[in-house]
Amino acid sequence: MEALNSEPTQPIGIIPLGGLGEVGMNLMVYRCGEQLLVVDCGLTFPEGDTPGVDFIIPDTSYLVENRDRVLAIVITHGHEDHQGALPYIWPDLQVPVYCGAMTLGILEGKLKEHDLLGKVPLILVRQGDRVQIGPFMVHFIPVTHSIIDASALAITTPLGTLIHTGDFNIDHTPGDPRVTDLFTLADYGQRGVLALLSDSTNVGREGSTASERIAHESLAQVIPEIRGLAVVALFSSNIRRVRQVLQVAHANGRKVILNGRSLVQNVAVAREQGFLDVPPDLLIDVKAIDQHPRNKVLVISTGSQGEPNSSLVRIASGEHREIALRPGDTVILSSRFIPGNERTIWSLVNRLAHLGAQVIHENNHPRIHVSGHAPREDLKLMLALTRPRYFIPIHGELRHLHMHRDLAVEMGIPPENTLVATNGNRLELDATGLRLDGEVPHGRVFVDGKGVGDVSDIVLRDRRHLSEDGMVVAVLVVAKDTGVLLEGPELLTRGVVYEDENQDLLESARQAVQEALRLGPKGMDFGEDEEVGIQDLTVRALRRFFKKRLGRRPVVLPLVMEM
Repeated sequence: MEALNSEPTQPIGIIPLGGLGEVGMNLMVYRCGEQLLVVDCGLTFPEGDTPGVDFIIPDTSYLVENRDRVLAIVITHGHEDHQGALPYIWPDLQVPVYCGAMTLGILEGKLKEHDLLGKVPLILVRQGDRVQIGPFMVHFIPVTHSIIDASALAITTPLGTLIHTGDFNIDHTPGDPRVTDLFTLADYGQRGVLALLSDSTNVGREGSTASERIAHESLAQVIPEIRGLAVVALFSSNIRRVRQVLQVAHANGRKVILNGRSLVQNVAVAREQGFLDVPPDLLIDVKAIDQHPRNKVLVISTGSQGEPNSSLVRIASGEHREIALRPGDTVILSSRFIPGNERTIWSLVNRLAHLGAQVIHENNHPRIHVSGHAPREDLKLMLALTRPRYFIPIHGELRHLHMHRDLAVEMGIPPENTLVATNGNRLELDATGLRLDGEVPHGRVFVDGKGVGDVSDIVLRDRRHLSEDGMVVAVLVVAKDTGVLLEGPELLTRGVVYEDENQDLLESARQAVQEALRLGPKGMDFGEDEEVGIQDLTVRALRRFFKKRLGRRPVVLPLVMEM
């Protein structure tokens, strides 16, 4: 284990703004003196409590307030949860971005969509390169993951070296020469690692990483047995798995269709960067599917998680223009059931089965997918190789972080030298040790269409309210001078009742509003000092009515017109 530099040096700050206490939205800030280095810039996808939101990015107000101190952004790999927020965060920082070839290709397509291509200085870094960024010497160490060209980072500072693993596993036979560089990790461990910050996502899984070769062997076993159309659904960034499917299809005389925009883009990037070779004439256009026998065609598709509007979901719903499933076809979900997505995925499986397709997935064929995250034995090996003085678990929910911390203690790290942090914590490391040193502004920013940050918690509350209890619009016509009700209210409901079958109920609601306007504020229990108008009386009357009659609290929108 590394002894701290005995010379007087400035402390190292470690500030997570995303990715701790959650899966996704990874963003870590390292501080040396007054200068800041950002590692990763990811997003996460919404769940049921954020209706209408496209995705969520970290609150980077701390970085914006200190933008003159930010040196660069370094991206470990090309997954959305590590680089997807860059087009939204970079304009406020405008610093160089260091990344590998695959990541650079993905980012170029993303930046083009946001009219930022050519404006963001993308600096290509090859695995094994060392880059000096201010006081930080950053070494890009190859690691295997479910996307090619992923790197761990050795970040050397005047105080010592920190290893930031990024997402990784340890696969000795991934199907290409790019394996996790255990030699370099061990060399850093021999020379001394001050702190290890390690991926915790799969700490709950026993054993070691199953090789991508196992998935390849499973595909090579399953695909030749398919008598109809073969569909393989996977993550569009998993180029190793795409390569395996292409090889098996080619060996079995099947033409291949790439189905999904992100898949087409990522394959194009991988081919351009030399990560993927495709045999001539293997790929065909989706519109040519009917020009070939069904048992001679294989579709590689996105949508393995049942994402709304994804290519596979459109196929399962019978809404895809060219691809239709028939009895005898087979769909292979060559991906993990991500926690939280199980219900959506099973719904997709049910729809595929209803069309007559056989569905193969990790639950009925466990060898059809290999996780990109290190299970316990790999995490222990990382600890054993690097032999850090201090340990900080990253990338995971709180239960993952605590389990990983306990694992580090089992491996001999003193408990006082481990720390479970969460987003916004400010950690400080100096000659006296590692400790929490307050918090910085942090949180989640919602991206909805072209709006970034304009969807607040109050807006989400209203959306949830609308989705749960519906809405009632009340139109009233009153005399301009006296405020006397002349007509109405006319009631329009959405998500409350079916109006054609509930006219008696709506008539009773209208009478409740009329009675409230006749009695005035005291009749509706308003305080004597409150300023109460027709809108307030209408809202309270309708809320009370629908709560009493239906047990619901719809959103009430009164529209008052004066004549």
